[in-house]
This record gives sequence, structure tokens and C-alpha cells, in this order.
Amino acid sequence: MLKDNPVVKKLVETGEERIGRIAQQLLSNEKFVQMVQTLVSRSLAAKGTLDSALRSALSAMNLPSTADVEQLRSKVDDLERLLSSVESKMDSLLAAPGKKQ
Repeated sequence: MLKDNPVVKKLVETGEERIGRIAQQLLSNEKFVQMVQTLVSRSLAAKGTLDSALRSALSAMNLPSTADVEQLRSKVDDLERLLSSVESKMDSLLAAPGKKQ
């Protein structure tokens, strides 16, 4: 209903145009872009520090980290594939004609 209203359409178009111009001005401002880059860089560094501290805390409590669990899951998957391969080979050897069971 409101979408069909010409006044609402005009307001939305005007708002989109203004927001577009503001975004364009901000992105063309070198200081703003540098500030955003610095903020992102510092956030990533803080995340790295937090992750490292969390891994140390988990290790001190003798608890596995997410990376430890993923590594273990990968090893279990490898073992499952190997076991499946061995089972397949055993089945084919047992099913081969002329072999005693």
C-alpha cells in the first residue's frame, strides 16, 4: 500500500540519493578511509590477541581449543577413511572365488 504512494516513493528516492552522496563523500575522503582501515586493522589485531589469550587460558585449564577439536576431527575422519578402505579390501579378499573362508 505505502509502496504505491507517490509521496512515499519520492521520499525513498530522495533519501537514497542523499545517502548515496554522503557515502560517496565519505569514501572519497582520504582521512576517513585511513581511519576505517586503521580501525579494521586494530580490531583484527585485538581479535588475534584475544584468541591467543583464550588458547592459553584453555591450555592452562587442560581444555581443548576449537583448533584442537578440528584437528582431532580431521584425524578421526582420516582414520575412518582408512578403516573403510581396509574393510573394503578385506571384503573383496573374502568374497574372491577359490578362497577358503
